[in-house]
Amino acid sequence: MPWTRDQVAARAARELDDGFCVNLGVGMPTLVANHIEPGVDITLQSENGMLGLGPFPTEAQIDPDIINAGKQTITELKRTSYVSSADSFGMIRGGHVDMSILGGMEVSERGDLANWMVPGRVVKGPGGAMDLVAGVRRIIVVMEHVAKDGSPKFRRACTLPLTGMNVVDMLITDYAVFKRRSRATFFSLVEMAPGISAEFLRAQTEAYYEIEAVP
Repeated sequence: MPWTRDQVAARAARELDDGFCVNLGVGMPTLVANHIEPGVDITLQSENGMLGLGPFPTEAQIDPDIINAGKQTITELKRTSYVSSADSFGMIRGGHVDMSILGGMEVSERGDLANWMVPGRVVKGPGGAMDLVAGVRRIIVVMEHVAKDGSPKFRRACTLPLTGMNVVDMLITDYAVFKRRSRATFFSLVEMAPGISAEFLRAQTEAYYEIEAVP
């Protein structure tokens, strides 16, 4: 069976190291905050100028003025800081954010990412994603392996407008985990969801990938 969205987020959370400054994209990436291991000290950064995001609030804690970049209500921590949007993007563009976990519509075998536009739909634009893929040290993408119509989302080349070229270091889908040793290499398959066979995964994937020892 494929992993659930929560299981994909939990797998991504295993990549977080103590002391990291991390930006979580909207959608599935926000679930990663629910799976940070106890004792691992992570500072979450949001493009709208919040450094040190707390967990999602209970109904009694909701403050409509405390939101993340996806306009979801969140809570503060004792160490939470607020900065201007310019300073927030200065952190991102200056390489001060260790990792960003983003959603994806398509990822290519060479690490290109398309995650902001579906042709024919009204969209507000790419937001901070283009800055994140350019300025953050490591990019992880979490997404479903195939689209609703069954077409592959891990492709030889993206068909949707790009957010960034050769920017994705790791891809976690509901079927499998793929890593690149460097941005000069192809992805390698390193893990599959329980019940997903190598033959099934290959049939559902357009992109070329190499195979390492898979648990």
